Amino acid sequence: MRVWNLTLVLLLAPCVLCGQELTPEALAKPGTDSWPTYNGDYSGQRHSPLDQINASNVASLSLAWMYRTSNYGAAGFGSVIKSTPIEVNGVLYFTMPDNVWAVDARYGREIWHYKYPPNEGNHIGQRGVAMLGSWIYTETPDCNLVSLNAKDGKERWRKQIADVKLEYFCTMSPLVVGNHIIVGVGGDSLDNPGYLESRDPETGEVQWHWNTEPNPGEPGSESWPDAEARSHGGGMTWMTGTYDPDLRLIYWGIGNPNPVHSGAGRKGDNLWTCSIVALNVDTGKMVWGYQVSPHDTHDWDATQTPILFDGEFKGKRRKLLAQASRNGFFFVLDRSNGEHLLTAPFINSNWTLGINAKGQPIPNPKKEPTRDGTFVSPSSNGASNWFAPSFNPAAGLFYVVASQSYSVFYLTAEGKAEGFAGRDDFLNYPGTIKAIDFQTGQIRWTHELGGMGSGLLTTAGNLLFAGDTSEHILAIDSTTGKTLWHSTVAANQTNGAITYELDGKQYVVVGAGDSLFAFALGANH
Repeated sequence: MRVWNLTLVLLLAPCVLCGQELTPEALAKPGTDSWPTYNGDYSGQRHSPLDQINASNVASLSLAWMYRTSNYGAAGFGSVIKSTPIEVNGVLYFTMPDNVWAVDARYGREIWHYKYPPNEGNHIGQRGVAMLGSWIYTETPDCNLVSLNAKDGKERWRKQIADVKLEYFCTMSPLVVGNHIIVGVGGDSLDNPGYLESRDPETGEVQWHWNTEPNPGEPGSESWPDAEARSHGGGMTWMTGTYDPDLRLIYWGIGNPNPVHSGAGRKGDNLWTCSIVALNVDTGKMVWGYQVSPHDTHDWDATQTPILFDGEFKGKRRKLLAQASRNGFFFVLDRSNGEHLLTAPFINSNWTLGINAKGQPIPNPKKEPTRDGTFVSPSSNGASNWFAPSFNPAAGLFYVVASQSYSVFYLTAEGKAEGFAGRDDFLNYPGTIKAIDFQTGQIRWTHELGGMGSGLLTTAGNLLFAGDTSEHILAIDSTTGKTLWHSTVAANQTNGAITYELDGKQYVVVGAGDSLFAFALGANH
């Protein structure tokens, strides 16, 4: 009878747990038993205070459970788990294009699986879900925002974010702040404006809309030659941003301008493309913006996570923001007002003539795409890409997956061109993890990965978790860069690992290929 009762409790536990609500307060101050947002919390640090797994015992880490999506009717859509799972009340929620799963975080048992109808959207990948109350929110490849019941995965409503016929597609994990669901859009070859929207969590209706290209008379509008160029200027909002609850500001990295490789028809800096912007979360009004790549012609989206932290900078305590941008430079700003504090290269790039008074790289005109081809570093894939960085506040180190890469950029159209208006052939050297001192921009250590690698996670156990391109999950000493543990899985990890503690046991969960893998000390199930 006792065995039967225990079995019944274990079977019913997921249903009970997934019925509990996630409050705005829990999102603002997550507990160690949860990972409730794409980056774990609003700061984007992807750093956990958990230290049960640490440098002294990580060699004993072993597989606790594995969940494979293709075993449950999801095979055949040709994708991998690019999402970062969220974990709330003992349940993991994660995505692949057109699919959402809820899985028991202790044992890896499926609770429910939601399948979105076939559609014409781009199925390049899906980053994850957001949660508020008892509802899950996810973007679809054809740019709808869908709300699901966290208990059973039943669809509540779906609302269009963008028109897929205009070649928009949507991949990001939404950001929940109070009563706002922040959503964004993506696209590669379209000549439409990027934007962010805030949606009502109960109805899905628009609360505010912010275009990445400013309206006439707004700051930055003078950086475009005319209304036509500005209205077709691109600037997608691919990735999930960060948030400061005290300042009530969200921070977002903005994508590259269009036409991608031809700047002749859009002379000027082209604000606010390739920029970091701060918006009032309640109104969508821009408070400040900082452009990291003026007049970009190399496809260097600045959508990499803007990480938030407080720290001493040149003797003054500041509210800081840091980004390792795709253009090969590391930036530190004061996030309260956008004041520039530091610019430093984290790879060897050849596209600039130096740094201007605002801390911006000065583009070298000789490195513009040409009909005969121009050799440029970094490549169009960038010195960094969408893989999540991490920040360890105790060490004062910013960690990023970086690549010393090169492209030959060709111009195939001139004047008022459309789309890419060019192409590039690129060569990516082996990817590395670089540990950057935020106060100086100096590289403390470098760890070779063999390719672009994965997203990152750091913990108070002095560990950094990552994946290489040889199908290994790695635990690295976050102070020295030395590998302390690794485990082989069936595919390469792309998303960032997460960690949480349930019933006194710390878990580390990663997605690799079509499967989730959970590791723990002394795992026996």
